[in-house]
Amino acid sequence: MPAASFHFPKGFLWGCATAAHQVEGNNTNNNWYRWEQEGRTKHKSGLACDWWGGRWKEDFDRAAEAGQNAHRLSVEWSRIQPAPDRWDEEALERYRAMLRGLHERGMTPLVSLHHFTDPLWVYEMGDPSTGSGRGWENEAVVPLFEKFVRKTVEALKEYCTLWCTINEPNVYALSGYLSGDFPPGKQDNKLAMRVLANLLRGHAAAYRAIHEIQPEARVGYALHYRPQAPAHPASPLDRLMRNIRYSGINLGFPSGISTGVMRTPLGNFRVPEAKGTQDYLGLNYYSVDTVAFDLRRPRELFSRAYYPKEADLSPTGFIANIPEGLFQSIRWAQHTYPNLPILITENGVEDPDDRLRPRYLAQHIHQMWRAVNFNWPVKGYFHWSLVDNFEWERGWTQRFGLWGLDPETQQRIRRPSVDLYAAICRENGLTSEMVQQYCPEVFEKMFPD
Repeated sequence: MPAASFHFPKGFLWGCATAAHQVEGNNTNNNWYRWEQEGRTKHKSGLACDWWGGRWKEDFDRAAEAGQNAHRLSVEWSRIQPAPDRWDEEALERYRAMLRGLHERGMTPLVSLHHFTDPLWVYEMGDPSTGSGRGWENEAVVPLFEKFVRKTVEALKEYCTLWCTINEPNVYALSGYLSGDFPPGKQDNKLAMRVLANLLRGHAAAYRAIHEIQPEARVGYALHYRPQAPAHPASPLDRLMRNIRYSGINLGFPSGISTGVMRTPLGNFRVPEAKGTQDYLGLNYYSVDTVAFDLRRPRELFSRAYYPKEADLSPTGFIANIPEGLFQSIRWAQHTYPNLPILITENGVEDPDDRLRPRYLAQHIHQMWRAVNFNWPVKGYFHWSLVDNFEWERGWTQRFGLWGLDPETQQRIRRPSVDLYAAICRENGLTSEMVQQYCPEVFEKMFPD
């Protein structure tokens, strides 16, 4: 039987990622709470994982005991600034306690300042009748976000130097303003691009504010990077649709940061202040789409995205296990930003029975190791997620946690992937023995004779 070890550089960050609304519980002052009350989600978040009630302590204990040396979490704007003229110092102190708790457990915090949620007062601002728009439709939100960032970073800088300004701005804009799955549920291509441009302005303002407060900070954002493949490479229409989707999903923010001009299939937006506002790139990678031309789908620009019939699918079909896509994503990142540090800020799969997750985890980490061995500057990996959490419009129908959760009793349920990821973190690498023990079905593929 072949034996091998795939080790990572000393100081590599191993952790999990979480988001405030998905784990804290009882977040009642933001746009997602409103969306839930309107019946636009499968379930309501309720207590979520009860982190606001203090159960972050036991979850951090579990992560530390499993060898994790880092954790990515977000703060909730609506808790810290519940009204335009009011700050909640108690909420800031709770976040300080969480970050202090990570330090006490020997874990490096990565703090996201915006992860899909907006305070209701931001969500409702503006006057659509005059064309000013609401929330991020309105450029007036940018200085408000900067003010929030300044207050938060001043409060937390003692415990954090690694910041993510905005999580998945492309998903926020496309899901809220194109597909309509996220609040405010609009379907307007041009408005989606305007929102994305304003998010880029918000990122640039936050980047400069953080460095003014904390010169040693490392500041980036998390991009949902989604590789696209034409269904039939010989078909010019499939290739065209693939290129339009690829550009529309992936390239707006990166082009704005590279050049100061955000390029999209629906036009360009000048945001000169965004140029160069990045100390690392956060990559959120889950899967690869196959794209075909389809006349029946005018709202989707005459294309459809799907997974091949033979794909290794998650239980709801939401994710296909395509580990090579992570390698492709890292290759794109290092080519686009040579020598810029890369963090895998999210990667995971929904799998309540933990049958797919072990091989998904092992195969993706193997592909990340391949990238590291090209001397591409990957510095850390954050698995999504530590414990089952509230998955936005999909509610509790998908389970991404290493640890399972019963939302009614708050019981944590240990899955085998807990022990696989713990072995990886402690080894700072992946070994053939781990694969043989936890996912023998892919052993020969990963370790051929």
